[in-house]
Amino acid sequence: MEKRRVVITGLGAVTPLGHTARETWEAAKAGVCGIAPITLYDHSAQKVSLAGEVKEFDPSGVLEKKEIRRMDRFAQFAVTAAAEAMAHSGLDLEREDRARIGVALSSGIGGIGTLQISCETGQSRGFDRVSPFFIPMVITNLAAGHIAIRFGLHGMCICPVAACAGGANAVGDAFRHIRDGYAEVMVAGGAEASITPLAMGGFTSMSALTDASDPSRASIPFDKERSGFVMGEGAGVLVLEEYEHAKARGATILGEVAGFATNCDATHITSPNRITMEACLRMALESAGVPASEIGYVNAHGTGTARGDEAESFATAAAYGSHVPVSTLKSYFGHTLGACGAMEAWLSLMMMRDGWFSPTLNLVHPDPACAELDHITGSGRNLDISCFASNNFAFGGVNTSLIFKRVP
Repeated sequence: MEKRRVVITGLGAVTPLGHTARETWEAAKAGVCGIAPITLYDHSAQKVSLAGEVKEFDPSGVLEKKEIRRMDRFAQFAVTAAAEAMAHSGLDLEREDRARIGVALSSGIGGIGTLQISCETGQSRGFDRVSPFFIPMVITNLAAGHIAIRFGLHGMCICPVAACAGGANAVGDAFRHIRDGYAEVMVAGGAEASITPLAMGGFTSMSALTDASDPSRASIPFDKERSGFVMGEGAGVLVLEEYEHAKARGATILGEVAGFATNCDATHITSPNRITMEACLRMALESAGVPASEIGYVNAHGTGTARGDEAESFATAAAYGSHVPVSTLKSYFGHTLGACGAMEAWLSLMMMRDGWFSPTLNLVHPDPACAELDHITGSGRNLDISCFASNNFAFGGVNTSLIFKRVP
């Protein structure tokens, strides 16, 4: 079967840096850090006090009051970002075959905020008194479902749940679906809203989160003083489209998804294996048909955990060489779990478009226990590149790598 080309024609976002893709990109270029003390709940009785919150989020410009009441925060993020991405793409759905347009939208945890509130309601008032919308608000795939319903999209509608690699998996699955001829357009990405007392407590008890109190020294991937990741929230959505379909309608093409790979360490639920990680990165290069020498930038997963950063650094150096410029966007808004793969990929697309690549904020003391890499620090770096990799790794040993190209 002939492999079709897949391009990106729309972007949307809700992040700790802004309520739209444009706001987020402008804040990133200005070096804004979205990590700050938690305001969504009283954190005084818990160890962790910082997070990457989406501040003053109001979905009423996109959703009706009834819809807002019936959607968990993560789904509100997802639909808002998808609405922006669809508008950005310029697709005229009245002229499209909606059976050939689908959705791949990931979330790692789904409606955990609703879950916590409903458990408290059940304990106090009886479990038969919880909201009739409790189940559809909690189910992880309902963000994808809401997007399909909103736009009347009758193609494949899936929610790849792969923890911190979910957003990348969603983009990769959408890419393959179009490439292999099953759709012309896919709305793909991820959404997460896990800044709740329960979720934060769970990650704290497994020693995954940093309890740093200084936002400038909290999310510091690859720094020897790192002490865990900072929880973030938000959504990132891309509109993927078959190349000839996009050309025929005169769409603005933002870049091309050239390759994707995913595999599994199959060794431990939380401790990564750098050998399998490297194999995934090499598989993605093979999928894209490009040599490692063509990769001009690597967007690292870079969580800020001790073992994660160490394993990733060695896999990155082995796959591409230690000379390739690397940075991680989690230093800006924390770890958005199932959303990070999509959020970081589209921000990297903007960097390639504008020729400026963001630094890893607050990386001051690169850890000598990690492999030596060309970390972008300071005020960023101007680079003229035509190809980059965006990598994400997850609990359960899931590894993902996406390769993107510039389209002349």
